Amino acid sequence: MKAVVYDAPRSFTIREIPTPQAGPGEIRIRVLQAGVCGTDLHLHDGQFMAAFPLIPGHEAVGVIDQIGEGVEGFTLGEQATINPNASCGNCFYCRAGRNLMCTNLTGMGSNLPGAFAEYVTAPAAQVFSVEGMHPDTAVFVEPASCVMHGVDVLRPAPGSSVLVLGAGPTGQLLAQLVASSGAAHVTVAAPTAFKLDTARALGADQTFVMNRADLPGDVVKLRELSGGDGYDIVIDATGSADVCAVCVPLTRNGGTTVFYGVTDENDLVQVSPYDIFRRELTIKGSFAEINSFPAAIAALRSGRAKTDGIITHRFKLEDYAKALQTLRHDKTAHKVVLTL
Repeated sequence: MKAVVYDAPRSFTIREIPTPQAGPGEIRIRVLQAGVCGTDLHLHDGQFMAAFPLIPGHEAVGVIDQIGEGVEGFTLGEQATINPNASCGNCFYCRAGRNLMCTNLTGMGSNLPGAFAEYVTAPAAQVFSVEGMHPDTAVFVEPASCVMHGVDVLRPAPGSSVLVLGAGPTGQLLAQLVASSGAAHVTVAAPTAFKLDTARALGADQTFVMNRADLPGDVVKLRELSGGDGYDIVIDATGSADVCAVCVPLTRNGGTTVFYGVTDENDLVQVSPYDIFRRELTIKGSFAEINSFPAAIAALRSGRAKTDGIITHRFKLEDYAKALQTLRHDKTAHKVVLTL
């Protein structure tokens, strides 16, 4: 089969490798399409638990084409997706019920073979049916699942005002799911007008065009939009350290700042401990997910989470390099997917 294979950071080829076989308890999926996200850019640079050699790709939808011994509840030809993350079940955190903090966490597409390939295998426990769902929706199950975990970490109070910084695919999903989880008003801020148009079409109450070259000016204007006090919840969905740095100043007294976007591992953000102390602020992080797939699938099936208009670019597996370049540099790109 063809696959994207990294031998080292920034060094990959698209080449023929043996097609994996479904072992006992496993399922093989013929990949239809897989999303390319900002995390893949970090993996390209050798970050985010990358283990080489590596086949990336963790946002997959495909068709079950081989079922291993002992697997029940699935049928050949069924459309399915894969939860890429699994915990060991034995470490301190797993035994304490905090599986996402597992010290031996594995991730398809980061330290296990991923879905930028024609076929991928996974334990049946990590495979979920998305039969009947359009593939353009099903390919968002993994990012929607991460957002579901973020909402669970956040637990927005009814009536909260929320500011989402960033209108990429995860920013769009965050805006929708915090609203359906109790927030009364959601503002999405980003520098790209067409992404903000999508946010409004998907239900954002208010949008704001940021000028990343003048973030202090953005802070002043966004506080004015909030009524002057800031927002109960401010979420960074950009992964930019510069944007992360304005989250606390935009958070209302007693409010919560959430770092959701994936920054570079070496990035630092300066905050005032006195400000956090005096204003009784809460700072939270939200990392990936491990058990949120059922909730994400339900939200996508019901329409609570919509993905209309988010996919802008499609590339064949052979054009993976172009897909990465598009995601990194093309201002017209929103969601990029590989089709197989």
